[in-house]
Amino acid sequence: MHQSWFSDLYPPIWLITDARNDEILESSIAALPRGSGIIFRHYHLPPKERRNRFQAIRACARRYGHILLLAGPPSLARRWGADGVHGRQWKRHQTAGLLHSAPVHDTREIWLANHHGADVIFLSPAHTTRSHPEQKPLNHIQLRRLIGLCRKPVILLGGMDAQRFQKYEDLGAHGWAAIDSLSAQ
Repeated sequence: MHQSWFSDLYPPIWLITDARNDEILESSIAALPRGSGIIFRHYHLPPKERRNRFQAIRACARRYGHILLLAGPPSLARRWGADGVHGRQWKRHQTAGLLHSAPVHDTREIWLANHHGADVIFLSPAHTTRSHPEQKPLNHIQLRRLIGLCRKPVILLGGMDAQRFQKYEDLGAHGWAAIDSLSAQ
């Protein structure tokens, strides 16, 4: 079981950005509980537009006391002023000084995230998701086993919302992340 001190270090609620929620992103960020986390993806934008959008989202995140991670290289995260980086391929020496989150789906990816020194692990899919409708969700037994392999706090992803997360609290996950359920309408 994960220790409660994680709650002081890492947000339990994370908003994931992409093309689906771009138009309502600022209102979605404003609606998050203060101190939430945001992972900026926005892969759909060309590099200059992506940087400009990141800067706007960073200003909004700061206004509401949220942390902002960039899905991209650590060097880019530093240049853009991100609080951290999202990706399992980054090694500990590359992410020094940044919060490092890693997406995982199986034991091999968990091993990589643990080995590379990820601070927070995003485990998916907990439910069927619009992002990856072809992926079969993990069941309770699979989730419990995979969470147990993680050395750092686990954030559940994939069709998650606050009500669904309550059903998983006994598994030892620290929190949850979403695109749709955290996107203000």
